[in-house]
Amino acid sequence: MNRKRIWGWWFFDWASQPFSTLLLTFIFSIYFGEIAKTHYIAMGESATIAGAEAQALWGMGLSISGVIIAVLAPILGAIADTTGRRMLWIWIFSAFYIIGSLGLWYLAPVQPDLVMALIWFGIGMIGMEFATIFTNALLPALAPEDEIGRISGSGYAFGYAGGLVALVIMLLFFAENPRTGHTLIGIRPLFGLDPELREGTRFAGPFTAIWYVVFMIPFFLWVKEPRLPRQSFSMGQTLSDLWRLLVSLGQRQSLTAWLISSMFSRDALNAIYAFGGIYAGTVLGWPVFLSGVFGVVSALAAAVISHLGGRADKAFGPKPVIIACTFALMAVCVVIVGMDRTTLFGIPLAEGSRLPDAIFFACGVVIGGAGGVLQSASRTMMVRHTTPEKATEAFGLFALSGKATAFLAPFLVAVVTEITGNQRIGISPLIVMFLLSLVLLHWVKAEGEAQQ
Repeated sequence: MNRKRIWGWWFFDWASQPFSTLLLTFIFSIYFGEIAKTHYIAMGESATIAGAEAQALWGMGLSISGVIIAVLAPILGAIADTTGRRMLWIWIFSAFYIIGSLGLWYLAPVQPDLVMALIWFGIGMIGMEFATIFTNALLPALAPEDEIGRISGSGYAFGYAGGLVALVIMLLFFAENPRTGHTLIGIRPLFGLDPELREGTRFAGPFTAIWYVVFMIPFFLWVKEPRLPRQSFSMGQTLSDLWRLLVSLGQRQSLTAWLISSMFSRDALNAIYAFGGIYAGTVLGWPVFLSGVFGVVSALAAAVISHLGGRADKAFGPKPVIIACTFALMAVCVVIVGMDRTTLFGIPLAEGSRLPDAIFFACGVVIGGAGGVLQSASRTMMVRHTTPEKATEAFGLFALSGKATAFLAPFLVAVVTEITGNQRIGISPLIVMFLLSLVLLHWVKAEGEAQQ
């Protein structure tokens, strides 16, 4: 094995993780929710309706980006496999990542352009997702198959460590408490950023872009594209081959069951990431900086447990690891549905009780750890269902399965919340989605498929 090449591949996770940690989950998403809610209240809506509209707008933006990714992922994967070029696409979508992240700076607290902010976010997310597809496609060629699980898990652990470091830097030196104008260590944001204009928090976008540029250098220096046979490119032929692959899923029971199972589990997991911050802010009343501390705990757990999960993947294989993680995430959803600021599964809590905060912090550990290991083991399971020559195409299908129903979880959460008038109960569809993923795993072969 080429250790330097593996370290370079790991640096993609380190470089790209802040998009999920800072922008999707813990800093920008919460800031967007605050600004959008305040905006709708200023337009005359009640606090409850304003919060719901802010959540719905955020979910709509994620859904549109997800549809674009779902449609294009398998096509781009097939093109990359046909032409034998993957690094070129990583360069292209890295530019999307950087430009989209930089654009988030412009979401000001006064007269916010919410739609434009979602467009910038969508550009960045599309860049992150597509760059990840082509980077994952390099995994099968990094090492022997019995080492893939460990390498995948260590990559996720290294990535979460990067997200953790980035989050700590943001909390200590930039993200301000809107009530005091100070960061977590009691100083004003660095570089003269104005806390009144929330420039410290808005800096999360440019900071994410700068972080990516700096830490992708080892990736591009150390990771060399494997030499694959290149065919003359024809869009018609490429789409025809892709269609044959999709049709062949009818005869590939294990792969088909795996793609659908992972579709449900990853969609539900992404919903936990996307709405966890909004739950903390609206149900538990947490400010951004406290949610950031929660993010540090979650990311630290993810880094440590993902590393251990990679070793478990190597020892036991990805399937039992995926099952254990799915049960853990289901348990978290049950707790979230059963808890608010004043009650726990219908049992009244003492006024001012901090038990809900402590429990949600524990949930953060489980979400970070089990979520990280689930994604790592899922990557390994996908490798067991493909070959190095067809890896990009396969991971394009994997991305398609992860995004084909990207609208479903936000839609179900919104509908159930609207029907019940209860944000907590609105999370309950995620329990069903995790359960469906477990049922489908019954048809997934632990060792993958001999037929590729």
